[in-house]
Amino acid sequence: MPPRLRSFIGTILIIFLVIIYALVATTIATLTLANYPWWVHLLYFLFSGLLWILPAMLIIKWMAGRVRKND
Repeated sequence: MPPRLRSFIGTILIIFLVIIYALVATTIATLTLANYPWWVHLLYFLFSGLLWILPAMLIIKWMAGRVRKND
């Protein structure tokens, strides 16, 4: 696959990932954290705010062509 096309597809995937992840994380917080203290909200959003980086790193590695296939 040409690098330009790979970058385009990866960019679209990351945009969808961030949008869907933000909606899911916010919905979970709204439904479950309503009666918890502020520090629980802080910990949840700190953790969930960093968690999306893991799948994004895989997409970026794929865009760069650095994903190794097991033989």
